[in-house]
Amino acid sequence: MNHTRTFRRSAVVVAVASALALLAASCSSGGDTQADGEDGATPGAPAAEAAPLDFSATQLSGEPFEGSELEGADTVLWFWAPWCTSCRAEAPDVVEAAGDFEGSVEIVGVPGRGEVAEMDGFVADTGTGSLRHVVDEDGAIWRDYGIIGQPAFAFVDDDGTAEVFVGGLGYEQLTARMQELADS
Repeated sequence: MNHTRTFRRSAVVVAVASALALLAASCSSGGDTQADGEDGATPGAPAAEAAPLDFSATQLSGEPFEGSELEGADTVLWFWAPWCTSCRAEAPDVVEAAGDFEGSVEIVGVPGRGEVAEMDGFVADTGTGSLRHVVDEDGAIWRDYGIIGQPAFAFVDDDGTAEVFVGGLGYEQLTARMQELADS
């Protein structure tokens, strides 16, 4: 009997630890980036790849959205989930950065991993309604960009390349990357 109690307690501890590890991984704070700037790249900047813009989706507003709309434009795709506390915390920085670069670099939210009603609630709660938000219902956009956690950003250059950063970016880092897009 005493062994059964110990086993149950151990199983609960393992289950809780596993759940916390999954939660931490899903609200990632690090990413797939270059560690140094020896090659002239910005420290922490990921490698550029062709941007997968061949997708169709619906915006939270109900309007259709074609990824091809982003061709030839400097754009930041902001991948978020409605329950992600890191995403909620960075939302004011994202909105401020979008306002600072209005007309030169657009930020488009790409919510996933949740229900549309929860996504609408996130937008209302965080004041991000000034951004377009493209619902990724089946996870195809996230998958095509290699997004494995949120928050994440894809910096889509007007030349058709994209750099992905998984993790949060504060206002300073986000606007520095947006300025690089605008200047290229």
